[in-house]
Amino acid sequence: MKILIKNGRVIDPASNFDEVCDVAVAAGRVIAIRKIAADFSPNRVIDASGCIVAPGLVDLAVRLREPGHEHEGMLESEMAAAVAGGVTSLVCPPDTEPVLDEPGLVEMLKFRAEKLHQSRVFPLGALTRNLAGEVLTEMAELTEAGCVGFSQAEVALGNTQVLQRALQYAATFGYTVWLRPQELYLGKGVAASGALATRLGLAGVPVAAETIALHTIFELMKTTGARVHLCRLSSAAGVELVRRARDEGLHLSCDVSINSLHLTDTDIGYFDSRARLNPPLRQQRDRDALREALADGTIDALVSDHTPVDEDAKTLPFAEAEAGATGLELLLSLALKWGQESGLGLPRALATLTSEPARVLGPALGTLQASAGQLVEGGVADLCIFDPQAEWTVQPDALRSQGKHTPFSGYELPGRVRWTLVGGQVAYGA
Repeated sequence: MKILIKNGRVIDPASNFDEVCDVAVAAGRVIAIRKIAADFSPNRVIDASGCIVAPGLVDLAVRLREPGHEHEGMLESEMAAAVAGGVTSLVCPPDTEPVLDEPGLVEMLKFRAEKLHQSRVFPLGALTRNLAGEVLTEMAELTEAGCVGFSQAEVALGNTQVLQRALQYAATFGYTVWLRPQELYLGKGVAASGALATRLGLAGVPVAAETIALHTIFELMKTTGARVHLCRLSSAAGVELVRRARDEGLHLSCDVSINSLHLTDTDIGYFDSRARLNPPLRQQRDRDALREALADGTIDALVSDHTPVDEDAKTLPFAEAEAGATGLELLLSLALKWGQESGLGLPRALATLTSEPARVLGPALGTLQASAGQLVEGGVADLCIFDPQAEWTVQPDALRSQGKHTPFSGYELPGRVRWTLVGGQVAYGA
């Protein structure tokens, strides 16, 4: 399939390229930018006038809900949501049923995803068997099966000795450990500790649940030399600790969710279960610190934290409702909204969704996807073409994801994806 994309504003944050020009795609690759050969005969022409032509988005936190939670999300529905949101590469955590702790399970997931010919799926393997926090998994075998790192997902690891051994093993073979910083016992609440949680009578999660875990992780990183990716920072104090760790030269990266970037604990309102999230929404000072940290590069990537939840699990009292919200189709628009409100240029906002998360994945992407998150000649033709001027209202029933619950319901957001290309094929067209 040969495709010519005409008249779009081509932005590649990785190379600082920003110009209105044409892009030629053939055999799954970008074969030319700006200077198109006269004898290039496309099978399809896409008129991208008024649109941005950018690298496909890379989302580091997406629950596909298969296997084991098909009542909350099918692979087909969540992959359709991904390409509708411009996401061409995604990382999924291992907390499925059964847990992704065996090579066969990982291979089956990748095989099913590849048959859909939509987004590329990069699974995280379980750090410990069944995420029980006791016995390490066979990381080498899981890596051969296609895992790009190892994680406990939302299950806090209470045994520091097990974490130390995991980091030692991972460091020996160059694997990345993905951890959400949360102390096992302090992190069992349902809302951020503070005046609002007290007034509503909700069990609180103090900032210390994050900072204690960060201190532990950083001390173990110093002794093991391991590389760690911190998933979904949520507090100003956590951001400050990450800054200090970076100054000390620790090999780490981190991300923040679209929920924590835009919302605060007051968005819980009167026990609105759509705002029942992990990590819990914190105070405005925390949100402001997270926005600043993402802008200055302390936080590397913005993620959707896509977690589809079914109706029965959400229509419960707040403390009993399942945590999570759909986010794949909102990721780009909420990044643009943050960029506009922060006074940042479009390339910087896009970098947090493309080149920066791709850099986090690094060598784990493999040779074929080495150009993920970039739009360069010779690179894989994973592209997101969107209209930055289009505005739309979030209507849950119109979302392609099987999960319809989002705290952004009714929000007016900028930017609409018009086309998504994966491997040079049109995976989505509005």
